[in-house]
Amino acid sequence: MIINIKKSFDKGLYVTATPIGNLGDISRRALDLFGSADFIICEDKRVSGKLLSYYEIKTPMISYHDHNSQVVMPKLIDELKAGKTMALITDAGTPLISDPGYKLVNECRNQGIMVTSLPGASAVLCALTCAGMATDKFFFSGFLPSKTVARKKEINKLSKIPATLVYFESPKRLLASLKDLREVLGNRNAAVCRELTKLYEEIRKDNLDNLIEHYEGLQTPKGEIVVLIEQGKETKLVNDLDSALVDALKKLSVKEAVFAVTYMTGRKRKEVYKRALELSGND
Repeated sequence: MIINIKKSFDKGLYVTATPIGNLGDISRRALDLFGSADFIICEDKRVSGKLLSYYEIKTPMISYHDHNSQVVMPKLIDELKAGKTMALITDAGTPLISDPGYKLVNECRNQGIMVTSLPGASAVLCALTCAGMATDKFFFSGFLPSKTVARKKEINKLSKIPATLVYFESPKRLLASLKDLREVLGNRNAAVCRELTKLYEEIRKDNLDNLIEHYEGLQTPKGEIVVLIEQGKETKLVNDLDSALVDALKKLSVKEAVFAVTYMTGRKRKEVYKRALELSGND
């Protein structure tokens, strides 16, 4: 069966995925859009220029990023309201995923400008489907904080989420973040996915102890990195505080039950302690 693919595009903003490494990972529809759009909105013209040059696309580019958004966004909105067709891309992958663009899309919605998506490559989904970890529930946390104290605090928050954890990491911070994960989460299984879809793609899956040992013996790795952490066996959400306390008080003292339920639910100790006293009959 032959499917007719529409090559003309209505006016508005098209959030368009680009390859995360291999230039062949671009959709036919995206290339049609690039060729017919009035402008291509990108982060870095030098980076996006390589992709466009490879496919001999000469559509004008407009640089849009966090540092110039206040100046550039009003101009983009005016052009879109005037009937222009624009593609919004990022340096690699799907726009808005730890990349600029949210404010522009939000303002387009507020102004009644059509916004749609041309889906494609995503480092998050690529890593998830290749790492061999549960994909039915996952939580993407972007980039973890660069400082150790803040990073550990964030990891502690993430520890309570009953899902595979996914985040982006800088090669320079990889080893430090793996050590912080080990300290806060214990020796969970994890995967380090590096240079996905590229010539030197590497997916290394092991427990955190072994991953730390491996990267301690190497020079700083190169390339884009996605880290996945397997859900802890003890991790679960408890929404019913009373139910959790009743179960805990059957086996533990009030003090021990409060400690366990506070850790398990992430609620404030004062709140848990007060309710534990009420349920146990102690005032």
